[in-house]
Amino acid sequence: MSITQPAGFSASGVAAGIKDSGGLDVALVVNHGPRFDAAGVFTTNRIAAAPVRWSQSAIHNGQARAVILNSGGANACTGTPGDQDAAVMAEQTAAALKLAADDVLVCSTGLIGERLPMDNVTSGIKLAADVLSADGSESAAKAIMTTDTVHKVASANGTGYLVGGMTKGAGMIAPGMATMLAVVTTDAVVEGTDAQELLAEAVRTTFNRADSDGCMSTNDTVILMASGASGVTPDTHELQELIREVCASLARQIIGDAEGSTRDIAVTVHGAATEQEGEDVARTVTRSNLFKTAMFGKDPNWGRIISAVGTTDAAFDPTTIDVAVNDVLVCQNAGIGEDRNLVNFDNREVTVDIYLKAGEHDVTVWTNDLSYDYIRENAEYSS
Repeated sequence: MSITQPAGFSASGVAAGIKDSGGLDVALVVNHGPRFDAAGVFTTNRIAAAPVRWSQSAIHNGQARAVILNSGGANACTGTPGDQDAAVMAEQTAAALKLAADDVLVCSTGLIGERLPMDNVTSGIKLAADVLSADGSESAAKAIMTTDTVHKVASANGTGYLVGGMTKGAGMIAPGMATMLAVVTTDAVVEGTDAQELLAEAVRTTFNRADSDGCMSTNDTVILMASGASGVTPDTHELQELIREVCASLARQIIGDAEGSTRDIAVTVHGAATEQEGEDVARTVTRSNLFKTAMFGKDPNWGRIISAVGTTDAAFDPTTIDVAVNDVLVCQNAGIGEDRNLVNFDNREVTVDIYLKAGEHDVTVWTNDLSYDYIRENAEYSS
């Protein structure tokens, strides 16, 4: 049930005719309380979409009662009319639920640079409000899909409370937050200021370390809503780890569904001097097209890995670095290691371990390979 598994939440997903396919394209998630604490982490792309700007303003007080989401159009780079459309989405949702407009957050995903068909959107909002259900999480998760091939949900059990989540994303995945959207719910008692800190920390080590193609969306949004319906005020550390667990599962599912991919690749940097340097090194490798095409070709070309590492400012001795691919140490002390033909690519998941030997910090960034199908899908995306 994911987002409606925690007490106090209902959801729905409907077909409003935004998508040419006729598929589900409007989702609604509602918090029925008794508390309405909320947090949001948003794209740092300076070209932020209209719904992002609306939601950033609406959640400023740490409260939200509903999130309205659509797929089939990003409402990004649409000027003042786009801002008005985002406001109308909030106002129509608020009217249907008898709320104030600033109690409603707005999320959109799809093609940038086109207006939403607002007649379809508003009719979809009314329908979504009419069919809200405690069993509506699956339809909601499906309604936010764009190039996704599967809907993505997760949940975790706390001590007397629950955490649930849903997300979408398959391309344009390099969140710097905080076209990916996520909603996380919990029935724990969480103060709004604490919720923001908990969400930001979870996003930092999960969504922000899922880097499919190095392209940051204008619409990236992660929302956390806490109903307090369990009556439990949880241990902060436990709640932090459960939110992180849900976000990590959702982020991992995004990589597993990346457009045209055949490999899910975990690049782990060991022994970095700082956590940030470890992340910088891992991300430099995951964004190398030469590395990603090698992985598609089942080629453990460690030269492409070590060359990418060498472009960073991270602290390490360039003569002692090691690299392993699927547990085969193909590079030792920046030179020839074990026979690269020993590397087995039978499984979809690939592990790349880079040993900097410069400190105590380990960081993993997930990515995927670069395939013929990725190029084909994105070459034809808006045609």
